[in-house]
Amino acid sequence: MELKALTFKLVFFLIFSPTNSVQTEAKSQEIKGMFVFGSSLVDNGNNNFLKNSSAKADYSPYGIDFPLGPSGRFSNGRNAIDVLGELLSLPCYIPPFADPKTRGRRIVNGVNYASGGSGILDETGELAGEVVSLSQQIRNFKNRTLPDFEAQTRGRCKGRFSNEYLSDYLFVVGTGGNDYLLNYFAPAKKQKPSLSQFTEVLVSKLTRQLKKLYRHGARKFVLFSIQPIGCIPVARANLQISNGSCIEALNEAALLFNKLLKSKALSLKHKMPGSNLIFVNSYNIIRSIIDNPHAHGFSDASRGCCELSADKGEGILCKRGGTTCSNRTSHVFFDGLHPTDAVNLRIAQKAYSSSLLEEAYPTNVKKLVYM
Repeated sequence: MELKALTFKLVFFLIFSPTNSVQTEAKSQEIKGMFVFGSSLVDNGNNNFLKNSSAKADYSPYGIDFPLGPSGRFSNGRNAIDVLGELLSLPCYIPPFADPKTRGRRIVNGVNYASGGSGILDETGELAGEVVSLSQQIRNFKNRTLPDFEAQTRGRCKGRFSNEYLSDYLFVVGTGGNDYLLNYFAPAKKQKPSLSQFTEVLVSKLTRQLKKLYRHGARKFVLFSIQPIGCIPVARANLQISNGSCIEALNEAALLFNKLLKSKALSLKHKMPGSNLIFVNSYNIIRSIIDNPHAHGFSDASRGCCELSADKGEGILCKRGGTTCSNRTSHVFFDGLHPTDAVNLRIAQKAYSSSLLEEAYPTNVKKLVYM
């Protein structure tokens, strides 16, 4: 009898103890998917479907370390979105919007709208030919995906779709670098405002776009900063300006943008009740690697790993069928602009769980899930 009583007490404790209640509650808190907006750093294949775009990564050696091969991701392997999805235990890669198959049940874990070469401003990206601007990406979400998404999830929402259902999804935005590289600092740009005025325009427009996403149901935002664009290989290759070093004028532009975005975007919380935004400072994450690569396990922080094309993308993209370095995990950049899988892994890990405010502010993605 004593043994039976002890067994009953043990079972009762395991089922109803506070610790077990917390675990059960934690399991109920999950992110069902992501909706992704931005440029090539988070594009996973949308530009494959743009006939007149020169910003494509649907050929070898892109994807050399990716399970699906060349997929349109501008890296040798995963981008930061792919890794973040893995950390969130999402069941599959987020599908690109432009793929005709991204409809119906395929969208229940989110959609990626990002387009390589695009920017915050509609005119950014003209050098890359056909791109999908951030404005159009958000229209695609509203007009094409959202009605389909409502139809797919209505059964789970007891017959009626509510914007509150979207609070279980992350809205990830990574854009802005091209507005400087392909717009403000472009050689063809003769007349332009001051850097501070241009940056103010960029951040103001981006915050308006975030408000639009909020009105469409977004509640959890992850904003990626601009990376150190003055340290990318294509910038360093301009020896007349850089002498092989980072071009700090470009980095100063990125820092100005990041500081203003962090300030303005996070203040939006008061204008968007029920929302939460975090700022992932990929600039700091990458710059710390570049400044001290060996301490982070890298050996080359200045050159692209792949053989660059001389006539396509002006030394930004890999040469079609070109060679690559053998030690890709020790390179910071895969081509003239985009990080390797190894760096994207670091960015996503920091975004997900870093406790350093200079990397993820005011908190990280892991804690955002429970907000």
